Amino acid sequence: MACIEINNLTKDYGQDRGIFDISLSVDQGEVFGFAGINGAGKTTTIRNLMGFIKPDSGHATTNGLDCTKKSAQVKQKVAYIPGEINFPGNDSGEVFLKRQMEMIGRGNWEHCKKICDKLQLDATANIKSMSKGMKQKTAIAAAFSAESDVLIMDEPTTGLDPLMRDTFIELLAEQKKMGKTIFMSSHIFKEMEETCDRVALIKNGKIVDIVSMDDIRYNKNKRFKLEFKNDASFKRFSELSYHCINIQPDDLQVTVEINDKDINELMNDLLQYDVLFFKEIKQTFEDYFNQTFKEEA
Repeated sequence: MACIEINNLTKDYGQDRGIFDISLSVDQGEVFGFAGINGAGKTTTIRNLMGFIKPDSGHATTNGLDCTKKSAQVKQKVAYIPGEINFPGNDSGEVFLKRQMEMIGRGNWEHCKKICDKLQLDATANIKSMSKGMKQKTAIAAAFSAESDVLIMDEPTTGLDPLMRDTFIELLAEQKKMGKTIFMSSHIFKEMEETCDRVALIKNGKIVDIVSMDDIRYNKNKRFKLEFKNDASFKRFSELSYHCINIQPDDLQVTVEINDKDINELMNDLLQYDVLFFKEIKQTFEDYFNQTFKEEA
């Protein structure tokens, strides 16, 4: 069952800036990633989902609520982390977090404190004097302690160090176990790969691909790097009909791409050659992203 639906959404700022005819759906309980380079349209899409801006055409819904016509109700039900953190007032983080829970009528301060501890956040600090990283942690604590069924996050780990990004991934996994629906844009490939079920790739305001992360993690097309002990073995193997994506004659190395069903055949063929080493090259979401955008370019 779809929780978030975007249908033919367009917001045209002119000069090819904005989003154009975007359509996608996010299932209940799914972690859905949104990836693209700067200016691709990620934030514009998210602002439409939150009802902050009105589209030129098309529409989006969250849990059946029209994101434009019912924007107040959407904001009440959705936990949101903006791309740019700008807290109101001049209070401590603790006062801000408690006020957020009071406003939405959900959340538990004890649970919020545990999240702050995991993020190593001093919530007693004044929010105006917080560093960018501390402000980001405060926004994460507010979203994860809101007990909302839907989380929409725009670059949620901006400003966090690598260790805190790992902590964020752990917290996100906890939210997923609770059945939360999560829509998240990010530049960090690791957090996408480790947490998302699917990812949409956006370029110049248009969706260019939607990929299942399982197809990345468990790709049936494998890559293996081989190095041979002598030139004779290298040349004889290179003459076979395998799909070689990289050949390095000076190093007697070759990289082949092969489907799972053909691996046994490769193993049997290699018995006839003097092989120095044989290593699988794992393909990552970053590899897929770079290849997709290279092909688009």
